[in-house]
Amino acid sequence: MTEGTTSAAAEGADALTRLEQEGEIAADYLEGLLDIADLDGDIDMDVEADRASVSIISDAGGRDLQKLVGRDGEVLEALQELTRLAVHRDTGERSRLMLDIGGYRAKKRTELSELGAKAAAEARASGESVKLKPMSPFERKVVHDAVKAAGLRSESEGEEPQRFVVVLPA
Repeated sequence: MTEGTTSAAAEGADALTRLEQEGEIAADYLEGLLDIADLDGDIDMDVEADRASVSIISDAGGRDLQKLVGRDGEVLEALQELTRLAVHRDTGERSRLMLDIGGYRAKKRTELSELGAKAAAEARASGESVKLKPMSPFERKVVHDAVKAAGLRSESEGEEPQRFVVVLPA
């Protein structure tokens, strides 16, 4: 191995270790939260797309966990930010950790990918820009990725919380 390759491999290993540590800190924080709220759930940790990913999974049908998702994922977004703050407190580093509860984000990702592909097809067919409804940063990112995969470009416009995606024709 050359020195540059060895250095890159070491940096990759360090990054993976750091992300795994973020996941462990987040899992400990969320376990404490579940205990306080007297909710049952298993915690699953992973590293996906250069970020720590933590999921709370229910073995009891998930009704209790729905309280932690809230309407349109609002409570989930707040819990994700609190979890990121807990990680920051322990590491001193900003975290991009993603939190999923009861498979909500996974299901939402599938729906949004389909929406992005449909909007791209509509923009391609009509030759006109397609404006979508306001979305959270997570939702916009998924749509942008789906539009890019369809071979078109998209942009975000507007101000939070009314920021939305515009799909541009070819």
